[in-house]
Amino acid sequence: MPAFRHLGISTAGDLLRHLPMRWERDRGERTVAELAELCARGESPIAAVRVEAASVRHAPRPKPRTEATFEDATGTVRAVWFNAPWMRGRLHPGSRGVLQGQAKLRGKYLELANPRWEPEVGEPAAAREERLRPVYPASEELSSAQVERAVRAVLEPLAAQMEDPLPAEYRASRALPPLADCYRRMHAPREQDEVLEARRRLALEELLVLQLGVMMKKHRMRTSSRARAVPVTAAVDARIRARFPFAFTDDQVAACAEIAADMAGTLPMNRLLQGDVGSGKTAVALYGMLAAVASGGQAAMVAPTELLAEQHFASISRFLAGSDVRVELLTGSLGAAARREALARLASGEAQIAVGTHALLLEGARFRSLSLAVIDEQHRFGVEQRAAMRAKVAADSGEVPHVLVMTATPIPRTLSLTVFGDLDVSVIRSRPAGRQPVTTRVVTREREQEVYAYLRGRIDAGEQCYVVVPAVEESATGLKDAEGTACTLAAGAFAGARIGVVHGQMPRDEREATMDRFRRHEIDVLVATVVIEVGVDVPNASLMVVEHADRFGLAQLHQLRGRVGRGTRRSLCVFIGDPLTLDAVRRLEAVGQTDDGFEIAELDLAIRGPGELFGSRQSGLPPFRVADLERDADLLRLARRDAKEWIDRDPDLALPEHRAVRRKLMHAYGSALGLADVA
Repeated sequence: MPAFRHLGISTAGDLLRHLPMRWERDRGERTVAELAELCARGESPIAAVRVEAASVRHAPRPKPRTEATFEDATGTVRAVWFNAPWMRGRLHPGSRGVLQGQAKLRGKYLELANPRWEPEVGEPAAAREERLRPVYPASEELSSAQVERAVRAVLEPLAAQMEDPLPAEYRASRALPPLADCYRRMHAPREQDEVLEARRRLALEELLVLQLGVMMKKHRMRTSSRARAVPVTAAVDARIRARFPFAFTDDQVAACAEIAADMAGTLPMNRLLQGDVGSGKTAVALYGMLAAVASGGQAAMVAPTELLAEQHFASISRFLAGSDVRVELLTGSLGAAARREALARLASGEAQIAVGTHALLLEGARFRSLSLAVIDEQHRFGVEQRAAMRAKVAADSGEVPHVLVMTATPIPRTLSLTVFGDLDVSVIRSRPAGRQPVTTRVVTREREQEVYAYLRGRIDAGEQCYVVVPAVEESATGLKDAEGTACTLAAGAFAGARIGVVHGQMPRDEREATMDRFRRHEIDVLVATVVIEVGVDVPNASLMVVEHADRFGLAQLHQLRGRVGRGTRRSLCVFIGDPLTLDAVRRLEAVGQTDDGFEIAELDLAIRGPGELFGSRQSGLPPFRVADLERDADLLRLARRDAKEWIDRDPDLALPEHRAVRRKLMHAYGSALGLADVA
């Protein structure tokens, strides 16, 4: 039926997996007097009452409704239906039947709003028993009660033939009910404790299956793949560090040591480098890249956007000016002839470092000896893409590169055990010496002129400013656009200042030239879209305004703020917005109260929930149906421990007792995790 398909239900199995979102205590059949007593004690009970209609009134205007008074031997109850024209033909004085709904006291009268009305036909039906009533995700086409009736029709037949993927011995060790019993308890529980037990089992199973996949992937990487060893001697370490015009922080030193230790062996490094904005991750990544080059290998840095790739290329080229290391840029904007020449230099080994966007490196590049692949802004790439790049290189040389993935959006602790559970983790918390904290202000639109007047004074004193807007071109949405905002500022608050514009739709040469002029302080104010969210480093740019800040995500706001505070000046970031939703209010409150990216990550998880953060759009993995990463953190840790023990004993889950869970794992995550099902 279309109504079921609109809820994502196409089969009986889908229907069984369409779990209730909550359970309500249905008091069963009560008398009017009993209902009134429950309400007087402060309850709003859901119950049924067997009554006779004493009076009925249909009011078509101004809001269509039907009002009726009903009686039983113990008292009187009122009922009202809104926008229910079908009641006109179903109800009249003298009608006998059962009202079912939520009862409340309205003054001294007992009332049910929009109750179900079931007229008596023939002999009175048996009295309803008290129970926990499941409430299902429903729609205008399909009510929760209709879903419940459909579920009850298939529950027992399906439960009787259900295969349990978890071995009986494991279930006993963790006090888990059989799978069939879990579905019976979720859809037709006798008590709330049954729901809790069933939910715990289903949540643990979801987490365990994913962790088994992650651990299987990690085990295969460690046992079936080889990388080229990159020894980092004390002399190489000293030579590389001498090139940096600053001393590394303790966190950077520790991260470099972890990377060097990983790369020294033939076991492929698979490490996540996470740190807050401005913490110096790129310098650590460059350390690893130069170590690869020093040992005679090559390195590649993959960025999610052309602008970020261009920024990395420019900064690495400046850093290596005067050295023998050749750096190539590969983006979609590169001309065909220039691209062919760059690819030839990589294939021959003449070029040692490639910087580019993910697609071009994946599709076209051949390396003579790729020792290290760095993937920047990991949160924008899925698990499949990471595996595809490794497989591509392996197909060319028989060896996989060491892989370092890095993100300036710290990953919530629980999420890091799921999507990134196959990675070892290095963390940079401290900021380089001299970096200034950023003062943050969140203001409404009515203070906009005051903000720009203040910033004008600081710009006149020699500082530079970003103005971030959400749109490239003017549209009917009313959102500020880059070109229009630049014109408005040039004619008003920033008249006489040098204003530039940069956005993702500009030609690469024009975009690079504008960024270079801003870097050389030939531009005072840069009006930009979110293309400057990551990778842009202009120490003299100490001011930022984000227009329509309520339209941006929390992590994105924090990333944008990270473009300032990179020099020695007092830095200021002003978020201007008029939030219309509770989530938008919470995002602006959160970004205003802390500039700690790790705390921001946890707040973002709390606001957005794990569903969106963990969904297929972000990770390439399907979202959980039952498990909740915040609520079930303890179960996640248990699942991780158990999965490691299972994979240590049975790396491919080939034992007979593990075959059912293997089938479930491969169906759910095999493709996303790059696990070919060969058994």
